Formats: sequence, C-alpha cells, structure tokens
Amino acid sequence: MRLRQLALLAAVVAALAAVGLLVAGRVPATGGPTAEGDSTGHFEQPRDQADAAGRAMKAAVRTQAPAPLSAPAARGAAGRKDPLPASSPLAAAEAEPSPAIGPLFYTTGGIPAHGCTASVVHSPRGDLIATAAHCVHTGGFRTDIAFVPGYRDGAAPYGVWVPVSVDVAPEWADDRDPDHDVAFLRMRPVEGSARLERVTGAERVRFDPPRERPTRVLGYPNEAERPVSCQNATAAESGTQQRFDCERLPNGTSGSPFLTDVDASTGLGTLAGVLGGKDEGGDEETSYSPYLGQAAKKLYERAAR
Repeated sequence: MRLRQLALLAAVVAALAAVGLLVAGRVPATGGPTAEGDSTGHFEQPRDQADAAGRAMKAAVRTQAPAPLSAPAARGAAGRKDPLPASSPLAAAEAEPSPAIGPLFYTTGGIPAHGCTASVVHSPRGDLIATAAHCVHTGGFRTDIAFVPGYRDGAAPYGVWVPVSVDVAPEWADDRDPDHDVAFLRMRPVEGSARLERVTGAERVRFDPPRERPTRVLGYPNEAERPVSCQNATAAESGTQQRFDCERLPNGTSGSPFLTDVDASTGLGTLAGVLGGKDEGGDEETSYSPYLGQAAKKLYERAAR
C-alpha cells in the first residue's frame, strides 16, 4: 500500500511540475550563479567566469572555424526584401538556422542547456547581441552564459561566444519592468580575436519602428536542437508593448528577434523587437516585445560604446 501511495504522490508531483512549466512563461532556468552590476544596469563579466562557461560549452558541441563573411553581408546589406507573408496556419514550424541567431546556453550544473535566444545586431565594434533582459538578469546578472550562433543538432558552426559585458535598463534591474525587458551583450570568442559580426553577419536595429509590420520571429525552443520560425504582422498591444500572434513559440524562444525587411539572399533583416515584455513574452498563442523606443536606443548606445 505504501509503495502505491508513494507512486501516486510522485505522479501528482510530476503532474504539478508539468503544469508549472506550462504556466511559468518563457523564463530561463533558475538557480545559476549571478552577480551584481552597477546602478545603471551595466555588468562587466569577469574573464575567468566567461572562460569557464566557454570551456563547458565547447566541450558539449562540435565546432569549426567558418570563413569570415564579406563586409556588406556583415552589415546586413540591403538586397531583395522578403515580403514575409503570414504563416498558414499561424503556428511556428521548424526552420533553417540563421548565422546571426542562436540559443543562449546556461552552463552551470553539468551539461549546458539552452533557455533563451539572441541575435547579433550591427554595432560600431561588431560584437553586440540582443535578447530579453529576463534571459540574462534574474535577481542578478547570470555569469554562466554562452552564445552559439547558427546552432543545429549539437554543432556550433560559427563558434562559441561569451559575454564581455551586459547592459539592461535600471528599470528592469530594480523592478523587472516589462517595458524594459531588453538587453544588449558585448561578446568575444572563446578562442581567437574575431569580431562576431564579421563571422555571422548582423541584423540592423530600428528604434521607434512602425507598430504594424510584416515580421518574422525565429528562435530555439528549450527542448529542440533546431530553430522554429513564424511570420505574421505585429500589432500594438499598448503604448509600450508589441503583439505577435502565432502558436508554438514555447519556452526557449524568449529573446528571439522580431525581424522586418528580411533580405531574401542573406536572411538578415531589421530588429524591431525581442520576444519578451508583457508576461515575460506571453504564452504559446501570443508573443510580445517591449516597444523599442528612445529608452531602448539609449541602452543600445550605452552597450555599444
């Protein structure tokens, strides 16, 4: 009898845990190491911590050294634009990886696991990525992060990258304000001295974008080894939030870029949002992004210095 009771209790606990995962939003794994930044929301990643994350990540993936992209491709040069027709049905489906988009891995606790998505964005230094603030700051700045652009099936075709610095708005660091759920990270390679943007290309960034635009969202679900993608027009959820209706963008897609004006030849586009904001990204039917207005522009400029 006691064994049956214990088995029943275990089943109930497992069921409750599963429900918790379904309603918890798109929040990355908790319990990893964190550190405090300064009062502005800026954090300088200690090199030894970044190196430890990089070593753990490199041990878990197959890597290779790709040829650098040409300068126009690295900037996200304008070419023939994809009209981005809405997906039919409105549900994310498996997609080809993009060199400028990849999962954020958390490397503490044994085997690295990815829990968010980030994208390379154009900057003067050529080393910046964008994601959601809740992917990198949860009660402090995560210090166990590694970025693998273009990831697919355990391969890191564009190398493994770790943070030099992380910037979030003080409104997020102090109060988790969903209108400021965006972060920019300067990155460096685990090995060598290449600039990220020269290796992967980069999305352009547009601040104060139009509210309603045909948009592509591409990101990595937690349990998937390949990205999923969906296309639809964005809409204004409020004065500070953008809405994107599409099913099957689950946990792990937080931080995914909202891309407009996608170049059909390169796959690069214009970053007009990141999956996050309201309800830390929404649910499996509707996704959100904080509106990238002047506050986001100032954060970008601070991070890119």
